[in-house]
Amino acid sequence: MTVHSASTLWYVDTPDPVAVLRDHPEPDPAAAAALVGQLYAEHDVLPIMIGTLNGCAAPDRDEVYIGCYPGLTVVCTAEAALVRPTKLPDLLVRPLASEQTYLVSFDETLHWGAFAHWERGEFRRSYSSTRVDILENEGLPMVWERPFWAGEHPVPWWGGTHPGAQSLPFDPPDFADAANAEWLGFHYRTPAEPGDLAPADLAVCGFTLYPKGQAPQPQPTQGARPGAATRRKRGLFGWLHRTDRVL
Repeated sequence: MTVHSASTLWYVDTPDPVAVLRDHPEPDPAAAAALVGQLYAEHDVLPIMIGTLNGCAAPDRDEVYIGCYPGLTVVCTAEAALVRPTKLPDLLVRPLASEQTYLVSFDETLHWGAFAHWERGEFRRSYSSTRVDILENEGLPMVWERPFWAGEHPVPWWGGTHPGAQSLPFDPPDFADAANAEWLGFHYRTPAEPGDLAPADLAVCGFTLYPKGQAPQPQPTQGARPGAATRRKRGLFGWLHRTDRVL
C-alpha cells in the first residue's frame, strides 16, 4: 500500500538511520508525550492512538503523530506542509539538538512535493514545487537529485495529455519521496519489496491538540481506530488548493 500524502519532520542523531528503522523499533510513548508537550505548549494535548506512518503521515491540523526511536524521531504535523520549507519555525527545526533535521512533505493529488535539510540547525537545502511552478529552490542541489533534473524520472502523463513548455521533468511528489528514501531508507510512494522497509512498519504515537482549557476529560487509551489508515485528512493542503503560486 502506498501513501498519497505526507507532512513529516525527522530529527536524526544516529549515523545509520536506515539500520535503526529496519529493526522496526517500538516508539517510546513517554518521549513522544514529552516532545509534543514541548512543541505545543500553548495547547492541551491528549493521547489518542498508536498508528503507523502508513495512515498517519499527513495528520489534520488538530493532530500530531510522533515516533521516538533510538537515535531518531519523526514528527508528523500539518506544520511541515509548507510552500516554503525555509519558513519552518525555529522550534521545529531543532527541538532535540539533533545533528540532522529533514522535512519531507507531498500531496500526489495536487502534484506538489517539498523537502529540506538542516545540519545542527544550519540550513543546507530546500525544494518545493508543483509540476509547473518552483515555489522554493534554495541551497546546493545534492548528488542524488541529478537523475531527476536530467529527465530520468519523467511524469506519467495520461489520457493523451502532454506536458507544457514550463512543466518540470519529474513529478514533485516522487522527488520528495526520493529525498525520504535517501535520508531514511524507505519510500512512501513505491510498494515495498519483500524484506524492504515500509511506512506500515513504523509505529507512531498519536495526540489530539485542543485550545488551552478546552480538552475533554482523558479517557483510557484505546487501540488504533478502525479505518485510521484510510481516514480522510481535512484541510492539510488547503493553501495549495487556493493557490500554488508564490506571488
